Amino acid sequence: MAKEVDFGFSKVDEADKAARVGEVFDRVAERYDLMNDLMSLGLHRYWKTFAVSVARPQRGERVLDVASGSGDLALALAARVGREGEIWATDVNRKMLERGRDRLLDAGVMTPAVQCDGERLPFPAAYFDCVTVAFGLRNMTHKGAALSEMARVLKAGGRAVVLEFSKVWQPLKPLYDLYSFRVLPWLGQRVVGAGEPYRYLAESIRMHPDQGTLKAMMETSGFGDVEVYNLAAGVVAVHRGIRF
Repeated sequence: MAKEVDFGFSKVDEADKAARVGEVFDRVAERYDLMNDLMSLGLHRYWKTFAVSVARPQRGERVLDVASGSGDLALALAARVGREGEIWATDVNRKMLERGRDRLLDAGVMTPAVQCDGERLPFPAAYFDCVTVAFGLRNMTHKGAALSEMARVLKAGGRAVVLEFSKVWQPLKPLYDLYSFRVLPWLGQRVVGAGEPYRYLAESIRMHPDQGTLKAMMETSGFGDVEVYNLAAGVVAVHRGIRF
């Protein structure tokens, strides 16, 4: 019997989840950045800037951006590591990867773009100084496997930074739920022509591990000194761990 896993509030066959997630991002790729600005009132830019500062990229370092999407983090990281460094952008979704690659090229950044699954990274062990993932871990079928892969490709002492939606401060939950389940699908329908991807977004956030659970998962996957930074009252959180 096929194993079932979460797809938002629904259950799907384990083997089908990646394709279902891919369909979601195929539908929103063209207006992904516009919707990010509208949904977060532009705050996602601050969150990503903070995540890059926590990652502490240095000139000449090798950095891997997993689930790079439209390339916001990769662009910021490239500016920090300089021409003597390396930025690798990966994404499982081809449309999103192409969008990010084109943005990087338009900015004059020559960055390898690799289509691959974050749970099976095609890189040698201990190759990178830093690995980042922003708003991508939530969509992976086996989050523990993805974290272990991040640990595998990091050098000892390397940093892993996870920026992801998390559990909001409890007094704000009713208002946040109203916004998530009513406003976001409405906005998606009018801007993208599809509300369903944004219902999935809201549901997937609720099913994602909370701050403490994700910290424990990182520790189990090979990271120590895991720190958690709550932003926007816990709407999002940044986790940073150091590879043993």
